[in-house]
Amino acid sequence: MSLDVESLRKDFPIFETQVHGKPLIYLDSASSSQKPRQVVDRMVRFYETEYANVHRGVYDLSERATAAYEGARAACARFVGARDPRSIIFTRGTTEGINLVRFTWARANVKAGDEILVTEMEHHSNLVPWQLLAQEVGASLRHLPVDDEGLLRIDLLDEYITERTKVVAVSLMSNVLGTINPVRALADAAHAAGARIVVDAAQAAPHIPIDVNELDVDFLAYSSHKMLGPTGAGALYGRLDLLEEMPPFHGGGEMIREVFPDHSTWAEVPHKFEAGTPNIAQAVGMGAAVEYLEGLGMGNVRAHEKEMVDYGISKLEEAGAKVYGPKDISIRGGVASFNLDEVHPHDMATILDQEGLCIRAGHHCAQPLMRVLGVPATARASFYVYNTPDEIDALVGALDKAKGWFA
Repeated sequence: MSLDVESLRKDFPIFETQVHGKPLIYLDSASSSQKPRQVVDRMVRFYETEYANVHRGVYDLSERATAAYEGARAACARFVGARDPRSIIFTRGTTEGINLVRFTWARANVKAGDEILVTEMEHHSNLVPWQLLAQEVGASLRHLPVDDEGLLRIDLLDEYITERTKVVAVSLMSNVLGTINPVRALADAAHAAGARIVVDAAQAAPHIPIDVNELDVDFLAYSSHKMLGPTGAGALYGRLDLLEEMPPFHGGGEMIREVFPDHSTWAEVPHKFEAGTPNIAQAVGMGAAVEYLEGLGMGNVRAHEKEMVDYGISKLEEAGAKVYGPKDISIRGGVASFNLDEVHPHDMATILDQEGLCIRAGHHCAQPLMRVLGVPATARASFYVYNTPDEIDALVGALDKAKGWFA
């Protein structure tokens, strides 16, 4: 089975839109994806027929809302292979999930003189929290290098993971290079040294099958809005034994068992980490997005994107672009960051917008990686389930127009 993209596109109302009088061509899903009617309709139905606060009321409507919310948690657990829905904490997205680990497990376990290992390709969301923690506790931050092809220097793990390493933080897929990283190898090395591994799966979760047990990760965070769901929702997977020993992230209602004037006791996992009224409808929408992707089949999603990025890279290079990242499509996601000597990325994105094309231009929240690549910025075309080869042809045609502006 393969994706019927032309039929699938009918699920996305946004593609009935025109930009500057041209049909919309959306090539910025690595930033945020578009939403199918099935997700939008599920959220509307929830607000119109099921809405109440969750976990609090004993009346029927509250119980229905709670069932929808917890059903979404079960879907999010299933989506990444987690065996127990209690290991899924709802967050506002990957950034909050990583910060939750920083403020709870890591703050309690990382001390002065310890080391935190990140990589040179990390998004700021999986770098800045660890910078802040290192500064706070007096730990050292180390950066696993990237080679000339955009691959992690796994051959250096013995040098970079030592008995002082307490956290290894890595993205499963780079939002700039598209590199799909060998997370299991990193997890094995981290665990052999007594460290924990924290995985940023914001880019990977929408595009490739994930099994947290096969990867043997301790924490893995991902976001709804990049995988066809609403903004303001995300999930953090954590090993149950670690979640149970961790202190709370926020204090307030819902996360407590009993409250006394001078102390409190905490609710069971995962509710210990979900203080206050949560983003209920957004979580339900995220669950609907999971079900939509499961209906497509993540293997089919991956196969379509391999075809798209293979075709996209070849066409971009034919047009004279320098494309960054691995040449091996088997270890690359649907992202093509590139530069044209004649055109600055920001100028390029502005010119392409006039043709109805949406691409990203800038440092993509990965400024240290831009310095490694020796460029201030790149343009980035990112592909998803609704993109077609014809749209890549339109991109390349528009690039020719952009080059003409600066000839």
